[in-house]
Amino acid sequence: MQEQLALLLAFIAGYTDAVGLIKWQTYVSFMSGNTTQLGTGIYNWAGGVVQATVTVIGSFLVGIYAGTCLSLLKNYGNRAFACYIVAGILIVYSILGYCYEIPRTGSLGIIGFSMGLMNTIITSVGKLHVNTDFVTGTLNSLARNAALFTMSHDPDAKEVYKSNAIHLLLLWLGFLSGAALAPSLLRILGSWLLLFPALLLMIAAFTILISNFKN
Repeated sequence: MQEQLALLLAFIAGYTDAVGLIKWQTYVSFMSGNTTQLGTGIYNWAGGVVQATVTVIGSFLVGIYAGTCLSLLKNYGNRAFACYIVAGILIVYSILGYCYEIPRTGSLGIIGFSMGLMNTIITSVGKLHVNTDFVTGTLNSLARNAALFTMSHDPDAKEVYKSNAIHLLLLWLGFLSGAALAPSLLRILGSWLLLFPALLLMIAAFTILISNFKN
């Protein structure tokens, strides 16, 4: 279940990041790129770029903070609750965006927060630490595990490194697939573009609840 959920979240992160880039020319989960944009924006005195990147970085951090606090509560149910929260944010945003024109800064704040919160839903697959929307870290870990697999002489260790590398490769492909799908769905869904990841999150939450009930 952990691996499937991680792949789904990576797909959603890639999809939503592409939406942010298409609609607002700003990443909503790729904070390395936004930090670079912020630096160049400060140098060039580009107020719009600085405002957008500061907003999305700040809201992303707040989302991670909120998600982490939720996960530490004694009465916190499970990952399904966080999935429902993020899905609810995306649904409400889509409805409001259809009825009203939401400013770019407001959009970045809302979606950036939801992506930060989603980032805390799953942080490991077995003993492997993962970050479903940090592509640089995923590729770094992928290459490291591939190198360790190549150089290790311990059969058990090689199996672990091989498994880790495969998991990380699938995560990267999940993110890539989501980013590739977003532009084509833009023509079909238009203003309702973010309902698709919301639906996926609701399905994931329901699946988690069923799995927990069976266990």
